[in-house]
Order: sequence, then structure tokens, then C-alpha cells
Amino acid sequence: MDHSRLHHSPRIVGLGEVLWDVFPDGEAFGGAPANFACHCQALGADAVVVSAVGDDERGRRAIRFLEEHGVDTRYVEVLPDAPTGAVLVQLDDEGKARYTFLENTAWDRLSWSAALAELAGSLDAVCFGTLGQRSGQSRATILRFLKATRAECLRVFDINLRQHFHSPELVLASLEAANVLKVNDEELPMLAGWLGLAGTPERQLASLLDRFALRLAILTCGARGALMLAPGESSFERPPEVDVVSTVGAGDAFTAAVVMGLLRGLPLGEINRRANAIAAAVCTQRGAVPPLPAGLV
Repeated sequence: MDHSRLHHSPRIVGLGEVLWDVFPDGEAFGGAPANFACHCQALGADAVVVSAVGDDERGRRAIRFLEEHGVDTRYVEVLPDAPTGAVLVQLDDEGKARYTFLENTAWDRLSWSAALAELAGSLDAVCFGTLGQRSGQSRATILRFLKATRAECLRVFDINLRQHFHSPELVLASLEAANVLKVNDEELPMLAGWLGLAGTPERQLASLLDRFALRLAILTCGARGALMLAPGESSFERPPEVDVVSTVGAGDAFTAAVVMGLLRGLPLGEINRRANAIAAAVCTQRGAVPPLPAGLV
């Protein structure tokens, strides 16, 4: 990797959905790529979100939220004829959440442009998932964007399987477009089934690393820790024990810390330790992008 590029702040894109989580008692900003971009900005990146919002009150609030977190919103399109994304979150008697995603929202209509081609060619890293690709139009734009990045750009597939908004074909195309994969312990068995991966979770992760020529494959297991495999190298770290207030946004903070560590050329073990510590810090606070402790930034 050419570290001379990184005398500047690395330029990083969160690519995909911007939405609001609508709880019975209020709304919280969300969308994994948007949360990721906010965390990258807090960790010293020049972060950009590529998405779309409606010309509505939620859209204006979303852009304001991103700007307050220092994120570049010039590539968030404002569409007059589609609503800003939202997810209705209902809690049952045991506090378990049920999610209903609004369909045909602004981020389902990402359109390709010369400006996006130019942005893609300037990046050090980009993060995307499956939810942002649920519509044919946005999927085509996202895959085209990934193809327009430089060979050395980190293309991070944070798989994020949600409800029925994914398919084996979509996941396969995304893996082929990526050079870093992050998957959790609930998603890996699904991947293993689709791709015929055998053996222990570690063996399955190693197969993915090899089969898709990835630079890094990450298996996250929540409070039980994270396994990272790179060619010829591996690391397992547990997060520090904390009093968990909310896990919302912790995974996106973890991904942001990994990307910044890779771009800074840190050793894998140190990247894993820092990512676990940053995710744990997010778990101690409400909201997907709370302020990070000074010692971790």
C-alpha cells in the first residue's frame, strides 16, 4: 500500500442507505453506511456519504445530522418524488425489536453520474452492504461505483443481512466487488450454506479470504470478540467489558476503526484491539454515533 497518499486525511465513502429508525418514542438517525462515515470522520478521515434523501423534513434532518458530524453531504441527492428512508421499530413485551422498512424510498433510487465516477477514483476506502442494494437501480449504481475505484482502494463489504432484502446472487456479486469482508456470527452460517463452505467458522472465514482474494476477512461475535484473517496472519481479540446501554452503531464504529487502522498500516492485532475498544465505547452510550473517548480517537 502506498502510505505516501496518507499524509492527507484518507478520503472514505459510506455508500448506500440513509434512514431514520422510528421508535414509538422518537426517531434516531441510522443507515450503516451513514453511521460508518460519521465514525470515520470522528477518527480523522475526510468522510463522504453517497446516498439519496427525499425533499422532506426527514431528508433535511438527515443532511443536517451528517453535516453536524463533519461529513461531506454533496453526494447525497435530494429527490422531490421519493420519501427519505425510514424503518419502523416496534418493541414487543420482552423488548425485542421488529423492523418494518419503508419501501421505494430515496436511497432505492441512487443514480449514476460523472461526479460519482470522479469521487470513486479519488478514494482510499468505501464501505457498502446488502440493504442499500435492495432495488435494481441502487444495486447497479453501487456496483458501478465500486468498479470505478482504484485497485488499491479498500472496498469493504459489511454484509448486514436484513429481513428479505438480500439473495445469494447479490451477496456473491458483492463479495466479488470487495477486498475486505465483515460478517457476524449469525450471517456466516447463511453464507456457508449458500457458498458450500465447510468446517469450523474459522475454516469458513479462511475459505472466503482465499476464494475471493480478500485482503482481510472479519468475523464479529459481539461481546465474545472478533476474529480477523489476512493472508498469512490472524488475530482474535475480545472487547473490554462494559455496561451496555445500546449496541446500535457499535458494528459501524468497529468497521470504521478497522478501515482507519488498515489505511494507517497498523499491525492486525492492534487494529483488532482498537476496533473492539471503540465498539465497546459506543455500546456504553445511546445513539449510533455518540462522541468517542479522546484516548481512542
